[in-house]
Amino acid sequence: MQRLDMKQLLSQKLSPQQIQFIKLLQIPTAELEARIKEELEVNPALEEGEDEPEDEFDDLDSGDDDADDDYDDPDAALDNPDNTLDEDYDGDQRDEQPEVELPVKEEQPEAPESSSESEDLDLSDYLNDDEIAGYKMQGDGPGEDDDGREMPLADTSGSLMDNLLSQLGFSGLDERQQTIGRQLIGSIDGDGYIRRDLSAIANDLAFSQNLEVSVPEVEGVLHVVQTFDPAGIGARDLQECLLLQLERRVQEEAVENAERILQDTYEEFTKKHYQRIQQKLDLEDDEIKEAIGLILKLNPKPGGSGPVGGGKIQYIIPDFLLSHDNGQFNLTLNTRNAPELRVSPAYTEMFRAYDKASKKDKKMKEAVTFVKQKLDSAKWFIDAIRQRQNTLLRTMDAIVRYQREFFEEGDESKLRPMILKDIALEISMDISTVSRVANSKAVQTEFGIYPLKYFFSEGIATDSGEDASSREVKYILKEIIEGEQKKKPLSDDKLEKMLNARGYNIARRTVAKYREQLNIPVARLRKEL
Repeated sequence: MQRLDMKQLLSQKLSPQQIQFIKLLQIPTAELEARIKEELEVNPALEEGEDEPEDEFDDLDSGDDDADDDYDDPDAALDNPDNTLDEDYDGDQRDEQPEVELPVKEEQPEAPESSSESEDLDLSDYLNDDEIAGYKMQGDGPGEDDDGREMPLADTSGSLMDNLLSQLGFSGLDERQQTIGRQLIGSIDGDGYIRRDLSAIANDLAFSQNLEVSVPEVEGVLHVVQTFDPAGIGARDLQECLLLQLERRVQEEAVENAERILQDTYEEFTKKHYQRIQQKLDLEDDEIKEAIGLILKLNPKPGGSGPVGGGKIQYIIPDFLLSHDNGQFNLTLNTRNAPELRVSPAYTEMFRAYDKASKKDKKMKEAVTFVKQKLDSAKWFIDAIRQRQNTLLRTMDAIVRYQREFFEEGDESKLRPMILKDIALEISMDISTVSRVANSKAVQTEFGIYPLKYFFSEGIATDSGEDASSREVKYILKEIIEGEQKKKPLSDDKLEKMLNARGYNIARRTVAKYREQLNIPVARLRKEL
């Protein structure tokens, strides 16, 4: 049995303008430059340059500001199938009838006029328009390419693979061996290692190059590749990598002892059981100390010592510039990658030409619709950029006021506990907005460049009753570990007691978590001779 029901629902939708603002807000300065260039390419109504006076579009207005109140749907007149824009229109009548009600045939040209009002676009006129998809700009909504877009980074001068292939060309190998060598070089990862089995590489040569080779033959070419620069390249594990680097050293006593340690007592070396190594190899204290010191100076990742194949070097471009002068903070946006934008005056002239045209056929209507869409898109984009800058400044200003002591002295111990909610309440915005601002943004201060996430940390209870920043606790923990005796490093239990003695109520598991976040190994691995 069929039933007809009526129900009332309350839902919330994001307009294309809101989606565009969210996307622009979360990208850093480096990517903003690419986003602006992309928009300049797809929208001819948007161009670089200083803003025109606010009355740029006054000639296109109806002559009465109240006309906007009745103009809820800017596309209603143009999208009405009954309207063809092929009737003559007297421009003088427009001034006599500023009040319009849509849709009305005689007042169709009013639609393109109101779209080119002042540059301060009132987005509320468009929020209730379900047919807003016609105005949707590239990048407004989720797309296939948006999520995978990489931040624009500076390319390196060359790649490790190119360097190795160049050396392979001068190695004197025949064509068959060079084919094997190219396959081996292609199997080297970013750290400079070949982690695949040689049998698998031989199978790849059989399938891809139609070249049947044996594992010993591949290994023979591998030994040649391992003689290339940088030293240690093409190793199959860390032990082989370190030994390859030692083989290029002058064979002195310290080098020979280091090779013995890696060959005969590698497991004890990884666990820093130095006494067992001394007993097994019959080494004096000075000899093992010199050999261990030599090993520690070797490069465990030779692939990172030169340009990595296909890799990029990321340079941090600060989004904010903060200076301190006579007790006052000066906060500015880094706008060198955000040029001044304006709506193209040429498109305004097009509107004037369309208004004065005596004949308005279907093609004229399509042209008006296209120009109107581009003008709306340009104004929405400019508005989103301005709103982005305003939100960034408000958020960063609140962070500076909250962490004023740190920005004055640069002392990490002066950082206060601060979470996203604190800043959101300060600037009366949603937590998600503050999160988007803090994500991938950085500020340049007198003490260096810091990511905004650096200033957010949880609080740790103290004996005084006040909360201390977890960043402050990590700073003190790092100081304690750096000042410990390396022959007898402090365990997590001892570190916990020392922090408790300083008034920080912290558990041992929290000490271990903070130590791992600081990339500090356990006490046994911090032991030195």
